[in-house]
Amino acid sequence: MASNPTIVWTKIDEAPALATYSLYPIVKNFAKKAGVDVVQKDISLAGRVIATFPDALKEDQRIEDELAKLGELVKKPEANIIKLPNISASIPQLKECIAELQAQGYDLPDYPEDPQTDAEKEIQARYATCLGSAVNPVLREGNSDRRAADAVKKFAQKHPHRLKPFDPNCKAYVAHMEKNDFYANEQSVIMEKGGTVTIELNGKVLKTLNDIEDGEQISSSFLGAADLDEFLAQTVEDAKEKDLLWSIHLKATMMKVSDPIMFGHAVKVFYKEVFDKYAKEFEEIGVNPDLGLGDLYQKLQKLPDEKRGEIELEIFETYKRRPNIAMVDSDKGITNLHASNDIIIDASMPPVIREGGKMWNKDGELQETVAVIPDRTYARMYKEILEDCKINGQFDVTTMGHVSNVGLMAKKAEEYGSHPTTFKIAEDGTVEVKDGNGNVLMKHSVKKGDIWRLYRVKEIAVKDWIRLAHERAKLTGDPIVFWLDSNRAHDANLIKRIVEELPQYLEKEPVEYHIMAPELAMKYTLKRTRAGLNTISVTGNVLRDYLTDLFPILELGTSAKMMSIVPLLAGGGLFETGAGGSAPKHVEQFLKEGHLRWDSLGEFLALAESLRMIAQKKGDDKIMEMAKALDKANEAYLDNDNAPSRKCCEPDNKASHFFLAKYWAEALAESSDKELAETFGTIAKALEESERQILDEMLAIEGKEQDIGGYYHPDDAKAEVAMRPSETLNKIVDSIA
Repeated sequence: MASNPTIVWTKIDEAPALATYSLYPIVKNFAKKAGVDVVQKDISLAGRVIATFPDALKEDQRIEDELAKLGELVKKPEANIIKLPNISASIPQLKECIAELQAQGYDLPDYPEDPQTDAEKEIQARYATCLGSAVNPVLREGNSDRRAADAVKKFAQKHPHRLKPFDPNCKAYVAHMEKNDFYANEQSVIMEKGGTVTIELNGKVLKTLNDIEDGEQISSSFLGAADLDEFLAQTVEDAKEKDLLWSIHLKATMMKVSDPIMFGHAVKVFYKEVFDKYAKEFEEIGVNPDLGLGDLYQKLQKLPDEKRGEIELEIFETYKRRPNIAMVDSDKGITNLHASNDIIIDASMPPVIREGGKMWNKDGELQETVAVIPDRTYARMYKEILEDCKINGQFDVTTMGHVSNVGLMAKKAEEYGSHPTTFKIAEDGTVEVKDGNGNVLMKHSVKKGDIWRLYRVKEIAVKDWIRLAHERAKLTGDPIVFWLDSNRAHDANLIKRIVEELPQYLEKEPVEYHIMAPELAMKYTLKRTRAGLNTISVTGNVLRDYLTDLFPILELGTSAKMMSIVPLLAGGGLFETGAGGSAPKHVEQFLKEGHLRWDSLGEFLALAESLRMIAQKKGDDKIMEMAKALDKANEAYLDNDNAPSRKCCEPDNKASHFFLAKYWAEALAESSDKELAETFGTIAKALEESERQILDEMLAIEGKEQDIGGYYHPDDAKAEVAMRPSETLNKIVDSIA
């Protein structure tokens, strides 16, 4: 007997993980009635850490490496994965996770920040596999189609969120380097023949790549450390002179080697007098500026009270000499430089636009900011939208067009796949990239401390990206815009590929398309957006992240309501459910008062597409009925405004799952499939009759502290009790199976 089709529901971190305890039983039991199995696989940060050190753990503590297994599954046609937002861990987050697991009895080694022995180096290398974007490159064996469902866009226009106006004389601006950055120094080649490539510094091999494919494009660049310091110092002076808030915007979670180093430079420049004056003490206690001010404060605990107090006073005095600094949490004194994972650019720049060119200062007030984005490559498109708003005013949410995205990310494409080939240069000299015959493909003169990186994109990924872009234009009638700069070596080679590949599709189905540098593409897109016209952005993987937070936050109020469909190269599907940037604050509120404001709409939408893919592949009417009913439920969820309230003692995420189940059952009760109609007619009646009781049972735990046994590694039993407090609902849902 053939097995049922299977949907993998990923077990991840923070707020979406908490929501899963409530939503998963509903999804599993509903889908089962259509002959679809839904199974969970643990790819959380804690799960990945545990799986990385089986030799250090007791047998009953060991778990399988589910991420590796899913990495194999995505290369098969039956793959169907709903991937919720996971932590892209920084070193401080990883250390917190390790400490929590150790406290739970897991005999894991400490993370060695500065490994000295071979054993410590081996431990650090193993932990490195858990840092940054460890999950996405493994699962993204396809390119991305990211957009808002029509119902979501219409709801946002009917119920617009508020965008703050720009002051007539707004002084906010984006600052970026003008020389010796990644943009200035880029080189790129397309490899006719695959094979081996080596990266060498002064003749010493830094890395050997043995898996270069025919037609693969490899690019490299570097950013000058001295020029970076000079630039950062100038922005601090400018902000002070112009009475602007100073803010840094990087992506240290995904660019887990290069951007933490740039973040460290910002820390040392802003607190220059402190680092100069106490260089000896900082060396003794192992201060690493790349880990931020928060880590510095922790390391200061190693010093005698008098010396620690002296240094803390010097840090405080720095704020009198410096401009106001942007705050992550002004109530707790958490600055923009406390931890690199707190200032993720795609989450931190959209609010600058939303708030009228402002961010929060130490007094908890909005203040116009200079947004510091060191590398020019993408900074200029943020500059364009900020300047556009200063001239044309804030956007009208009720009329603005939609900007969707087709993103090049398959097979670890481009910058986000560059972690293993990014280096902090150890000595002055020359970096050379050579082929297997010793021919120099790319060459850079570098200085000690410079940041050098190599990034790749495979031919099959580029071709599929072009095909997918054309397909979206054909289906929607909207123009596609390739955000590519012909003056950038990497982009110039991608443009060559487009010119070669796109005509075969245009001959059969003509569509409107443009190729523009990011700042010009932004200008073109904003003109259309303000006119209420839709545009499809076609980008690499970095701009994919940036734009699919920027525009949804302006259009919809959040990027969590976006659909992200990844048609996998092997024929399967990966369905991503939106952004998790605010997840930590959601968890904090839940632990304090039992209220989870995470909106699971992204999961609802992804599930509908996941079911639809199975139904279409199998030609299965019952599964298609399940998908269509979920479409109706999602529309009802939006029309009735059942999103979680932000306030305690009002319906939260748990209640939103009840409403989803109710609407889904009601839609299935009207299904043409008799079995589904009969089963869910009974369920719909029970949910309708018990609605008040179910909501009362959920609200009964509001306002009370919750113990779930851990932040990174909750106790499943405790978390389930906290997230499934309605016995009435549980009995109805569990009766379906």
